[in-house]
Amino acid sequence: MKDQRIALFPGSFDPFTVGHESVVRRAMPLFDKIIIAIGYNINKRGYFPLEKRIGWINNVFEGEDKIKVTSYSMLTIDYCKEVGAQFILRGLRTSADFEYERAIGQTNRLLEQGIETVFLLTESHHTFITSTIVRDVIRYGGDASAFLPEKINIDSSEAKHD
Repeated sequence: MKDQRIALFPGSFDPFTVGHESVVRRAMPLFDKIIIAIGYNINKRGYFPLEKRIGWINNVFEGEDKIKVTSYSMLTIDYCKEVGAQFILRGLRTSADFEYERAIGQTNRLLEQGIETVFLLTESHHTFITSTIVRDVIRYGGDASAFLPEKINIDSSEAKHD
């Protein structure tokens, strides 16, 4: 039996945006399985509870057998080894994203040569969307629905820092 091509899509996804959804959906034909993994970052304080984020992403990909949603609190490269992922999937919006992600990708490659980082460019109409901007819209009572997948409806009352 052929080995499965497993990709890990790591991030804080606080919240998960239409840009994130687009990257995952466009990557689905490339991989047998995509693990969307919410990482715990000691430098970031979660705006939305982890359980909410996991639930929202599960709702977006309901019925998609290729997608699994998890969380982790270790080096991403170590989590890849733990779950058998041979690829790290990342979306790139800007040249600044590329510089940042390239440094992480090269570091991961030094730590584990058997795991490749795969970059997908975001669609041009999603380039400006960041979780930070979406959080600010929500925090101040704005309508963030244009930036969120259809199955995610959020209001500021759902925020509770992790």
